[in-house]
Amino acid sequence: MSENPAASSAPAATPEPFQTRAGAYALIVEDGRILLSAWGGPDGPVWTLPGGGLELGESCEQACEREVWEETGHTVRLGGLLGVNTGQIPAERRRRGAAVPLLTVQVIYRAEITGGALRPEVDGSSVDAAWFALDELDRLRTSSWVQAALELGGHAPGNEPTGNAPTGNEPTGEDA
Repeated sequence: MSENPAASSAPAATPEPFQTRAGAYALIVEDGRILLSAWGGPDGPVWTLPGGGLELGESCEQACEREVWEETGHTVRLGGLLGVNTGQIPAERRRRGAAVPLLTVQVIYRAEITGGALRPEVDGSSVDAAWFALDELDRLRTSSWVQAALELGGHAPGNEPTGNAPTGNEPTGEDA
């Protein structure tokens, strides 16, 4: 009889209801700079990778390209999947939606700019977009998974943290 390989590492099943939000995000690094989008969080702006939630019938790739354009004004070409990050937002930290925990799934792609002009999102959850030097990220309030994405993309020098250890518990924008 074979044993379930996930059983020993998976958390105990819980009857607690929760929601899931899948999003697609782009790591865009050019000339030692990263393109970030600022989400207007409850405690002030949080800089994060441009991207956001999938719409019904949309692929992860389509969502990523659409969200980057909406949040930054740039069109992109996706260069490949870097990884998938998950997190959890407790019910009491959600800004909207049901009063249940939220499981976040962030699909992260490498991308390069192909056109457009930098501008902030209009009438959305993001409040700004800007390029930052990689060596100044430790002075910004960033989502925890920006560092994780940089490491996946090979842009974190020596894999040293920038002071933003990944916890996966930060709101990702539209829902939180």
